[in-house]
Amino acid sequence: MKVHSLQHVPFEGLGSIEAYMNKHAHEVSTTHLYKGDTLPPIAAFDWLIIMGGPMGIHDERHHPWLEAEKEFIRAAIDAGKIVIGICLGAQLIADALGAKVYKNKHREIGWFDIIRNPELNNTRLSEAIPERIEVFHWHGDTFDIPNGARAVAKSDACAHQGFIFNDRVVALQFHLETTLDSVSELINNCGNELDNSEYVQSKDEILSSSQRLENINKIMSSILSALDIKNP
Repeated sequence: MKVHSLQHVPFEGLGSIEAYMNKHAHEVSTTHLYKGDTLPPIAAFDWLIIMGGPMGIHDERHHPWLEAEKEFIRAAIDAGKIVIGICLGAQLIADALGAKVYKNKHREIGWFDIIRNPELNNTRLSEAIPERIEVFHWHGDTFDIPNGARAVAKSDACAHQGFIFNDRVVALQFHLETTLDSVSELINNCGNELDNSEYVQSKDEILSSSQRLENINKIMSSILSALDIKNP
């Protein structure tokens, strides 16, 4: 299987997703949009994974590649690909499906519970996401649920934590792929956002337990397995 990822900044890569892909011998390629890489033909991959980044989806003035990326994501969805978006990637999918993306009432950074939406029953994710689980967040924006999509979960700070569309397009506002290296990179590059507001934890709290990272990485693998028909 051929998997292509879109990366917006050097410090937000695939994280634990890469280990899953390597384990199952899937071929992985990446477009580094911040470097000006050219997007591949849609026919060149089976899966598209869209990673996070500190920019917003409406920041075309500073990141002109966003316009072409949005068209590319819509084309991948229309072509029937498995598409996964994380944080900014989820917001880009929401936009591609015609939903509104906007500032959330709260910035949400750190470890907070999400509660699974019953709408996930009878979807590929029904067994992959627990009813309640502590996950890692780092976002300030949110989105409406696109028409025809099923909401994934909610948290106290954010009503729309993700959705699944056509049982193959998955948008996750939260981060399940985060590793110790990647969370450290986020803190190093975006630590100015740790502003002590209501749903923003300190660096020490974010880094307080490696078990948390292991827990979310297992859920990430479960989601990938649920979407991966070769490795159900």
